[in-house]
Amino acid sequence: MFKQTKTRIALAGLLALSMLPASVLAQGKEPVRVALVTSKSGGFSTMGADVANGIKFAVDEANAKGGVDGRQVILAEGDDESTPDAGRRVAEKLARDGHNLIIGPITSSISLAISQNLSRWDAAFIGTISKADKLTVDACNARFVRTNHSDAMDLAMINEWVKGLEGKTFGIMAADYVWGQDSAKSFEAAVTAQGKKVAIKLFVPLGTKDYAPYIQQLKAANVDAIWVADVSGAIAFVKQAADFALIPKTPLIGHALLSNFVVNATGTALTNVPGNVGFTPDIDTPQTKAFVSAFKAKYNRLPSDTEGQAYNGAMVLFQGVTLAKSVQPEAVTKALRGATVDTLYGKATVRAADNQLVIPNYVARVKTADGGLRPVIERSYPATVTPAASPLCKM
Repeated sequence: MFKQTKTRIALAGLLALSMLPASVLAQGKEPVRVALVTSKSGGFSTMGADVANGIKFAVDEANAKGGVDGRQVILAEGDDESTPDAGRRVAEKLARDGHNLIIGPITSSISLAISQNLSRWDAAFIGTISKADKLTVDACNARFVRTNHSDAMDLAMINEWVKGLEGKTFGIMAADYVWGQDSAKSFEAAVTAQGKKVAIKLFVPLGTKDYAPYIQQLKAANVDAIWVADVSGAIAFVKQAADFALIPKTPLIGHALLSNFVVNATGTALTNVPGNVGFTPDIDTPQTKAFVSAFKAKYNRLPSDTEGQAYNGAMVLFQGVTLAKSVQPEAVTKALRGATVDTLYGKATVRAADNQLVIPNYVARVKTADGGLRPVIERSYPATVTPAASPLCKM
């Protein structure tokens, strides 16, 4: 009789446990402690708000479904102030406080400052926005996984795209830091390989507000089109370029220029401008359709390019935890290395040689769609366009 009583108690306990919501069951395992490090202030704060929104949407969605691998996701936030020094400091603080799965930095300079310290902090880092090749070349790190397109991926696509690009002479205006410099160098190589010419190159310091001197030089150069790679100053440049009648007379070509926040802030000035995009709601995969539907149901609008890329990085991070069955940073990135994962771009592989997610790429053009002006995919390029990993990456 005593045995029967114990059995009934045990069964009752199991029944009660099974009736608990999944979010409560997720409390039983060590939580997934994520550090959201992004730009809440400084030149990239507008973009940073979108990064934060995409990550938080992914976290809320995961927790509502019972967590990740039965674990609650706990998010801690820090402001990198749009500078490498502040980014390194806040990432270190959060990592040492136990939130050592880092996500969210925008600029490549901030990402590089964080990436080189991951082992020292016992942290891992999922890059969702930064494009500089250095992150997956000579500065690659086994604890860093990039889920967005690198410069090399963008320019491999653009090498194909420029074969049909109108014009013979081009200008370049790029931000004067590692990403902008890489972009300018790569675009010049792409067009000169087609027998075309770069007549003028201008590098703009971060924080520039007055683009008049650069616009005057670009107008005087009388080029057929201008390659623009300047995210933090993009809104000011586009507005001033329109005021000074540089555009639309001289067409722009955007490298990371066609972000929704730039298009939204510049009226109709970017209408018909082409360029690469990291994400749009037009991507025809089940994963993107599900994300866009859920996002629209919550916010009554489409997700931006930045929100999509941030969400995609969180998707990959959470799958790393599930594959590793652990929240230990080294185990998570080790599990992702060489793995095939679900992404907004469909099934994709994290390349073992450099931890780069290999995904399709897109050229879009700013058009009216869904009741507003936004980048609309004009041409897609398969993941096979992605160049091979650099032999300089030693992990």
